[in-house]
Amino acid sequence: MKIAIFANTPAQVYFYKNIIKKLEEHGHQVKLLVRDYGETIAVVSELKLDCMVYSNPKSSKLSKLLSLPYDVLQAYKELRKFKPDIVTGMGVYDAFTAFLLRAKCIEFEDSEPNANKISYSIQFKLYLPFVDAIITPESFRDDLGKKQIRINSFKELAYLHPNYYRPDESIKGLLGLKGNEEYVLLRFNAFDAMHDLGIAGFKDSDKVRLVRELEKYAKIFISSEAGVPDEIKDCVMKIPKSRIHDGIYYAKLLVADTGTMVTEAACLGTPAIMLHSSVKKFGNFVELENKYELIFGYDQGSNEAIERAVELIKKQNLNDEWKAKRERLLKDKIDITAFMVWFIEDWPESARIIRDNPDYQEIFNEQVPRLAGRQEVRALSYS
Repeated sequence: MKIAIFANTPAQVYFYKNIIKKLEEHGHQVKLLVRDYGETIAVVSELKLDCMVYSNPKSSKLSKLLSLPYDVLQAYKELRKFKPDIVTGMGVYDAFTAFLLRAKCIEFEDSEPNANKISYSIQFKLYLPFVDAIITPESFRDDLGKKQIRINSFKELAYLHPNYYRPDESIKGLLGLKGNEEYVLLRFNAFDAMHDLGIAGFKDSDKVRLVRELEKYAKIFISSEAGVPDEIKDCVMKIPKSRIHDGIYYAKLLVADTGTMVTEAACLGTPAIMLHSSVKKFGNFVELENKYELIFGYDQGSNEAIERAVELIKKQNLNDEWKAKRERLLKDKIDITAFMVWFIEDWPESARIIRDNPDYQEIFNEQVPRLAGRQEVRALSYS
């Protein structure tokens, strides 16, 4: 098969990297298309992935919207000779491009339309008619209709599942830590994407206050998509982009206003606090907080989030407690890389199996070792 993959953010690159590897091992031709957005190109380079840059978006939301037709046309021109059988990605670009190419489109999505009716909802309405299947976490609250396939996993487990990720303690040396010195990782969003319209996180004054409160108990490192106030610039972390997950794994605590890294922390067993005005509207964050007790989500003001951070950083044996919670999560969730490889390779039979067989699990489990060479995959359901 010929498969085109769109990855517009670092998280999407990580999601697809093992899927690409497996598909190519099985003899398929894969072409990766990326946007020159944020840290995406740096991550692609460090992971040594071949790609084509189809978009160079400017920082403003309006310019991103206006450049959409041009970006889709650029992607279409690149893929026209390749003639993909399947196009996959996480948004409007791949859906529209697949339509122009008359290729099948398989989407993965974990951003819920009702979480932001200004932008998310409009995007979904625009591209859903051009999608053949849309895969979401089982915790996804919105009903997207007959094309939706729910799986009991998170996109972050495509690269942080123990089948693929092994923590590397050398990150402590890169961070300049001494012995068992504890540290906190702070992650701040730029909120410059179209789907960030109307969304809020930490204000600059909150960021400074957060650092000042937590540096009393641990070393502070900051990862930020945008600039940070001058008072805390010396805390900005300087490590290769591809080592960020080791940074999360060994941190005593993560505090962030962006969702992907919070979910990554949960998958790695690191306590996480999220300040985000829509955190209570996303099913994955609600599940991680209420069912697994791995994160704390706050949607109004920073005071409670900062107070919780100080409370947690003072606790002894905090990481041992969270690593045990992580084991429960991993027992429940499937290897999503194995699922995606199976679903793409066996399309459309894979979709038919899920639609027509309420007890299809045995069939699926027989396919996964053959296609992905991984452990048993559990707990799927068709919407």
